[in-house]
Amino acid sequence: MNEPDNTDALLQHLKWADAEVWKKVLALNAPEKDERITKLLYHLHQVQYAFYFLWSGLPVEIAKPESFTNLNSIAKWGFDYQNKLDEFLQSNKADEKEKLIDIPWSKFLERKTGKKVVTATLRETMFQVALHSTYHRGQINTRLRELGGEPPSVDFIIWIWLNKPNADWSYLFQP
Repeated sequence: MNEPDNTDALLQHLKWADAEVWKKVLALNAPEKDERITKLLYHLHQVQYAFYFLWSGLPVEIAKPESFTNLNSIAKWGFDYQNKLDEFLQSNKADEKEKLIDIPWSKFLERKTGKKVVTATLRETMFQVALHSTYHRGQINTRLRELGGEPPSVDFIIWIWLNKPNADWSYLFQP
């Protein structure tokens, strides 16, 4: 049975939702010194980059947390990821949805559970990135509210209702 391919829509939503969350985070002064939100934002993009490298057949080389000076620098890293994601999605590699992707860190689950893991397809890992990002955006939004901010509404259906807008990172590059 062929599965419907919603990966492109999920990844386009991811880009928009990430940008909307960053807009709210950077508009509020409190998160700048909050260790929890900083770790969550870093981890969000760390995982996105890790899968991008796997998809592209590149060595997984992730910037270390200490290489970022502030939240704005992490946001720019997230913006750069989206440009890389666009390049990948426009490449022939993105069409190989049934290609098996070896995920090196899956061995941790094998050791933890004693069970052999099966290899995931490109399509399945694309879903993973979209769903993992959604999970952590929820945590970020919760922390944003705890810090006195108003988190954005970034549900997939809202993106649909708004006619699937592109990610807007223009606020990141204003003086």
